[in-house]
Amino acid sequence: MWLNKRTVALAIMALCLAFVEGSANDWIPLAMVDGYDVSHSFSTVIYGVFLTGMISGRLVSGRLIDTYGRVLLLRIAVALAAIGLLLVILKISVVVCVIAIFLWGLGASLGFPMTISAAGDESRYAVRRVSLVTLAGYGASLAGPPLLGFLANYFGLLNAFIFVLIAICVAGLFTSNVAKIRQNA
Repeated sequence: MWLNKRTVALAIMALCLAFVEGSANDWIPLAMVDGYDVSHSFSTVIYGVFLTGMISGRLVSGRLIDTYGRVLLLRIAVALAAIGLLLVILKISVVVCVIAIFLWGLGASLGFPMTISAAGDESRYAVRRVSLVTLAGYGASLAGPPLLGFLANYFGLLNAFIFVLIAICVAGLFTSNVAKIRQNA
């Protein structure tokens, strides 16, 4: 089960998407101050915009998943997160950045919960698969942001976000693995 292709794919997705979410949680305020020259208090407001995107995505996702399915919704979420983060990195303007931060949050909101949900689909492997996928996600959430800080020392924080963008793209390659598995009754 540990070397099952779906398990490995879900673990990679959880790792990448938890890194995307954790990096935003730890670094958005500083990136706004250093990269966009906004005040500390306004950077906190911008971080609140990210959290609003996260909450919005999680509030509306249940009905959307039921209607459109996990794969399509996760692909849209990954695209939104990637577009949002790319716009933040490009540093067009503060207004564009605030909108992009919302998109980043909206897109990041579904990744980790959906991979955990997909990991629990098959009752035969659910406990082991969920534990492995969760371990990968929380490991990335804990180790990723300090790694990003290390990279920021060399490249600058906005440029270090390129590594987060790469993680989003890698996760996007595996989205078909969240498809609901039909169990024989």
